[in-house]
Amino acid sequence: MVTVGTIIWLSSDLLFFAALFAAYFTVRNVTPELWAIQTEKLNVPFAAANTTVLVLSSVTCQFGVFAAARGKAGRSGSLLNIGQWGMREWFVLSFLMGAVFIGGQATEYAELVHHGVTLSSSAYGSLFYLATGFHGMHVVAGLLAFLLVIGRTFVTRKFTHEQAISAIVVSYYWHFVDVVWVALFASIYLLR
Repeated sequence: MVTVGTIIWLSSDLLFFAALFAAYFTVRNVTPELWAIQTEKLNVPFAAANTTVLVLSSVTCQFGVFAAARGKAGRSGSLLNIGQWGMREWFVLSFLMGAVFIGGQATEYAELVHHGVTLSSSAYGSLFYLATGFHGMHVVAGLLAFLLVIGRTFVTRKFTHEQAISAIVVSYYWHFVDVVWVALFASIYLLR
């Protein structure tokens, strides 16, 4: 039931992002000259590197799900032996990668504000910050979910099927957030 509920909730969240995409492309179509000027200020290589970190965090998250499905909450060997990692270690790595992404997004925001692109500077600035900002809030929520699932493994005595389901549900959310970012990245950074 939790899995089905999560999928339904993510579907409604997808509609929210679809509305942001619709607004972005509508305003872009109405004012193409503004888009041409503003997109020149984007640091595409930096954003591509940041995107790579986020996408790879989905891979590490999935390795955590595989470990959870095997009932392996924590590592059984050395920290350097990733073949013996459990869900905890993979989720911590995913958390760190997500945190790096948020740090990169904050760095990019500071650079854009320095170049005069703010929330109130233009329609482009408004839509850029709304779309990427709401996505960033979703990433932060995913980071909190990672911490919750990791924390639960330390509190309980035995790693249960319900905890594995929690890890799977968090992975659904994380993969959703990553896919949305890939679409945002393509729309904002690559389509000029």
